[in-house]
Amino acid sequence: MRIFITGTAGFIGFHLARLLLDEGFAVHGYDGMTDYYDVALKQRRHQMLLQSPSFTATEGMLEDLPRFDAAVDAAAPDVIVHLAAQAGVRYSLENPRAYVDANVTGSFNVLEAARRHAVRHLLMASTSSVYGANTEMPFAEIHKADTPLTIYAATKKAGEAMGHAYAHLWNLPVTMFRFFTVYGPWGRPDMALYKFVDAVLDGRPIDIYNHGEMYRDFTYVVDLVRGIRLLIDAVPVRPADPEDIAEGDSLSPVAPFRIVNIGNSQKVRLLDFVEAIEAATGRTAIRNLMPIQPGDVPATWADARLLQRLTGYRPDTDIGDGVARFVEWYRDYSGK
Repeated sequence: MRIFITGTAGFIGFHLARLLLDEGFAVHGYDGMTDYYDVALKQRRHQMLLQSPSFTATEGMLEDLPRFDAAVDAAAPDVIVHLAAQAGVRYSLENPRAYVDANVTGSFNVLEAARRHAVRHLLMASTSSVYGANTEMPFAEIHKADTPLTIYAATKKAGEAMGHAYAHLWNLPVTMFRFFTVYGPWGRPDMALYKFVDAVLDGRPIDIYNHGEMYRDFTYVVDLVRGIRLLIDAVPVRPADPEDIAEGDSLSPVAPFRIVNIGNSQKVRLLDFVEAIEAATGRTAIRNLMPIQPGDVPATWADARLLQRLTGYRPDTDIGDGVARFVEWYRDYSGK
């Protein structure tokens, strides 16, 4: 099977591509290598993937339609997994246009390519941020997600809406997955874990928002990509009778479209996360307690029962174990 992945030089795309290559799939990656964070880290990831003869790649922006279409046409994929995006909640306050360009226009181009090639399955990344001001927890896929609090979340919600429209109009099987605070080796430098570990090892203070009274459903990246891998085979089918949709299933009554949470199903307090970093590094963090930032939500918590129902799998890596594995990687990568 030929799989086309956008964002293979990124954190999650790299891990997914490596998993699929290990399982014998042919993978073509597409990535824009933007300078949102250290391009050298992205290049290192791609260099590792290129050690496999089953991996090929194109560098280009999703918004560059001729280049993107040429790459998809040459790859002739059976499945497309769309992970490339402008990420980062806080950066969306500074540069919202980058999010519209990449996450809306770019996703539209992916949808058009998937329609043109009539792929077996299109899988697209969304985010737990789309739950926004929703306070009913754990977050379930059938909950309303109509109150996004950032442009980042709004663009991801727009991608979900476009995906449903394409699934309905073209009978294109689409699965959207909502990620919950992904972390692990080869992570992005703008992520909390990377920044915290770097600062703790250097003896610099770390900024802890909402005075540490925040909760996140931390999901280890290896668990996350295992969930994506299994969802590739869980192709949604337009129901013959909407009454047949099982309780709790987000399957659309009018399209082969489904939304699936991928999370660890555990709500971890931010201060406990910091303590896990202290245990893994053997250092004490200098804590700079601060008020909550605009756009931040106080808590996220995934209901992952649908993922388990569809695949028989749910993430379960303990936060202490996952943080320790990241610290081990980071010490080796940074030489600290």
